[in-house]
Amino acid sequence: MTNSNSMTRKLISWLGGATLLVWIAAPTIAAFIFCNNVNESSDDLLQASAEYREPELIKVLNGKHVDQYNNHLPTYKKYWTYREQVINKYGVVLISEPEEGQQPFPDAPLSNGFWGNADYRVYTEEIQDGVYHQLAEPLDGRRTTIAKGALFVFLPTLVLLPFSLAVWWIVIRRSLRPIEVLRQQIGSRDGGNLSPMDLGDFPAELAPIAASVNRLLDRLRAALEAEREFAANSAHELRTPIAGSIAQMQRLVAELPNGSAKMRARGIEQALSSLGRLVEKVLQLAQAESGVGMADHAIDLVRSVRLEIDDLRKKPQYAGRLHLNVDGCTTLMRKVDVDAFGILLRNLIENALIHGLPTVPTTVSVQTDGTIAIANAGPVVPLPDLEGLTKRFSRGATPAAGSGLGLHIANMVIQRIGGSLELASPARGRNDGFEAIIRIPQ
Repeated sequence: MTNSNSMTRKLISWLGGATLLVWIAAPTIAAFIFCNNVNESSDDLLQASAEYREPELIKVLNGKHVDQYNNHLPTYKKYWTYREQVINKYGVVLISEPEEGQQPFPDAPLSNGFWGNADYRVYTEEIQDGVYHQLAEPLDGRRTTIAKGALFVFLPTLVLLPFSLAVWWIVIRRSLRPIEVLRQQIGSRDGGNLSPMDLGDFPAELAPIAASVNRLLDRLRAALEAEREFAANSAHELRTPIAGSIAQMQRLVAELPNGSAKMRARGIEQALSSLGRLVEKVLQLAQAESGVGMADHAIDLVRSVRLEIDDLRKKPQYAGRLHLNVDGCTTLMRKVDVDAFGILLRNLIENALIHGLPTVPTTVSVQTDGTIAIANAGPVVPLPDLEGLTKRFSRGATPAAGSGLGLHIANMVIQRIGGSLELASPARGRNDGFEAIIRIPQ
């Protein structure tokens, strides 16, 4: 699905965006809570350590246990590196730990409670009147702990997010596959293919839609069948009186003596013959417009070509003028309506015979790839005329008789079949003539 309005793309975009938002928001909130907990626990530990140290510091200030003082401050630097000092309200440092030579003690205010800057967190408490105990914790340890915790929270998200999106994509694609199948089946139905759809694999949500489409196809197919039957009946009803009139006129021509009356009778006979051909073309056009084209089952086009050529060869004016070339193509199976293919082929062959040189046979070639070419010998058709020959009642610069409907009907039928019609002049491999090439896909 490359269409920007695709349901699959929208679902993937919305669900993927929502998933991404949740997966980012959840670890962010967790990291924020973890940071607060680390700070609160560290502050509690800092305050507890200060309170633990106060009795000992008071004894030191009073001159007791001085020798044991240096062993009391925690020095396990892997977890904490506290620094402390005891300072009076005049700024005189009474006790300092660790020893001198390190960075200056943070300049925290002499008031009870916590204070912090970019590098230290300091807890201050007044342990005697005007004497304050300050315990400072470098923030590097907290930051390292928070960074590691955040990494452990975000790392699974970064690893699992692409996998989650891939799973979303697969699940949505599999869930929407019946919709794609339904779309393809409906899209394949047109005027040349009105066969019912297979309802077996559609889910419960789509089965009613497919059933409704099938009912619509049934009604449309019935209407087209009625129209086709009307066209066939009309053809029969029109052909019979026209053929009878031609026969009567031919008999009249034979009985009349030579003269002006016989000449007028011959003119009427030719006019009736032209009317018969025009009626035949109009009825074929009606059949083509009724949607004949595709079929539910395949037929052998080579056999149809042979039958059509044999039928044309029986006509005196076409005897000896057709050459069939099916070398290497004994069968050519395609799902094509046999009547539609007959109309298509007959119009192309008759067009080639009518407008080709009578002394050079018209060649009908069938190839295994579904290409059927009808080529004749004759004048080259100019390119501007060639492009307009498939229009209704369009005729080239030719003195030959014709209705101008043959190529139009052929072009309409080949579209119903789903193939293509190519006109070329001169014919391929020749310096003259005209060639009609039809390609019928499988």
